[in-house]
Amino acid sequence: MKTPMSSDTKLTKDEECESVDSTKYQSMIGSLLYLMASRPDIMFSVCHCARFQEAPKTSHLEAVKRIFRYIKGTTYLGLWYHKGTDIETVVYADSNHAGDYVDRKSTSGICTFMGCCLTSWFSKKQTVLAISTTEAEYVSAGKACQQALWMKQALIDYDI
Repeated sequence: MKTPMSSDTKLTKDEECESVDSTKYQSMIGSLLYLMASRPDIMFSVCHCARFQEAPKTSHLEAVKRIFRYIKGTTYLGLWYHKGTDIETVVYADSNHAGDYVDRKSTSGICTFMGCCLTSWFSKKQTVLAISTTEAEYVSAGKACQQALWMKQALIDYDI
């Protein structure tokens, strides 16, 4: 596979599809969540599939299998952390307004770099229902500031 998830894939609760074994599905998602630490290219797809762990359907399982096929073909990809680099903290944030097809909530995405190394990232649905793109961006910026202050305090605590 050239991509972990097709651009036209729209995963929903899909009540009409056949159910699959939730234990197996959760195990597969758990393995992918662990792998995300070094493979941020699968983050969006894995997090999207992880939403349906409670009652997975065949459409969700097919999406997870596609991610595994993508990983099999791209084992040479991953993050490389260089030792002894400059320790400047930079945080990037973005959001999409009402991007979730199920509950119409916005999604925040944040990446934190220390020097040239990506140290943390997340993509999460916002807890509030934003009524505008500006409000969704404001919520993401607030989370980014929170992350930057937390990283700054960690640098002080660990004398880095």
